[in-house]
Amino acid sequence: MSEGVTAESAKPMLQVTNLTLRYGALTAVDSVNLTVPEGARHALIGPNGAGKSSLFAVLGGAIRATEGQILIDGEDVTGQDEVGRARRGLLRTFQHSSVFMGLSALDNVRIAVECTEGSPLRPWPSRKRDRRLTDRAEQHLDAVGLSSRRNDTAQSLSHGERRQLEVALVLACSPRLVLFDEPTAGMSAAETHRFAELVESLPTAVTTVIVEHDLDVVYRLAERISVLAAGRLICEGTPDDVRADEAVNEAYLRAGRSEESLFTDGSGGLSAGMQDRTKDLDE
Repeated sequence: MSEGVTAESAKPMLQVTNLTLRYGALTAVDSVNLTVPEGARHALIGPNGAGKSSLFAVLGGAIRATEGQILIDGEDVTGQDEVGRARRGLLRTFQHSSVFMGLSALDNVRIAVECTEGSPLRPWPSRKRDRRLTDRAEQHLDAVGLSSRRNDTAQSLSHGERRQLEVALVLACSPRLVLFDEPTAGMSAAETHRFAELVESLPTAVTTVIVEHDLDVVYRLAERISVLAAGRLICEGTPDDVRADEAVNEAYLRAGRSEESLFTDGSGGLSAGMQDRTKDLDE
């Protein structure tokens, strides 16, 4: 968030109230309440099967909620689909790259710019219009560090570069709220570092919510973290709050996961809560 703006003073960009998603007898998302202030960097974590992907699908409009309400900047979008929410400024990236592999990086972004502007098709070319669209596309490529790859096809880009291209596409759509779904999955350490830098460089007006298994990335980017387990929100707070929370420690242990970085106290040692839990297990 911008300097001088706190979570308490910033207006909510995303408000989720009693959000529930059921598949028959299975409750994938269970009465989740969540508020993300404008300009915030928020993360959503949890063990496998916690309901993170289901919650993201509902927030993005791919799946209709069984119960509850979703507001974007105070506007109720609960009944809107992905297109309707995109028009309100909510955009989502996916675990697998979603770009036009056969087109150049520049043409990928040009399409996004053109769609955002809603420019009508013309029976004759307009050099002035084409130059303007190209200039804007090049600006977005430059913002994500892909200027030198502008004429290369998306297929020829590395996995990390395709993720950078996706961010350029997002920026071209003038987003207000971006949902990043496992953005660093499959990336090398260098690509992950570059992507984190890219997210940090996003305009402060853009609110971000990230689902990510790499907790080093989560702790680097997120000001606040929400933790899901079995579809329910069990903890929300700063990274330090989450590290020390007993319910979070218990949820990850029950899931059989070894997330050492989650439980460290910041100096390489285990948090006090995790030390007690480990002692209990040893006994």
